[in-house]
Amino acid sequence: MVTFNALRIKEIVEDGGLSIDEKVEQLREIETETRALQRAASESPMNAADGWDDDLVSVRKALDRYGADNVRKGAASL
Repeated sequence: MVTFNALRIKEIVEDGGLSIDEKVEQLREIETETRALQRAASESPMNAADGWDDDLVSVRKALDRYGADNVRKGAASL
């Protein structure tokens, strides 16, 4: 299953009009959204096969591609 976020990630990575900083900023937004959805899914009866884990892996790989550091995880992070 291809999710909307997976398509957004692909679009950002392939956009030649964006600088690396702009790509990292947009990818960070997706990462934040995906972590929030993943957290909500873990705290409710939402579908576990929703694709958010895959989205998080995809966005992390894209961020790694641009040399972006991992976001520090706090107590509220997964």
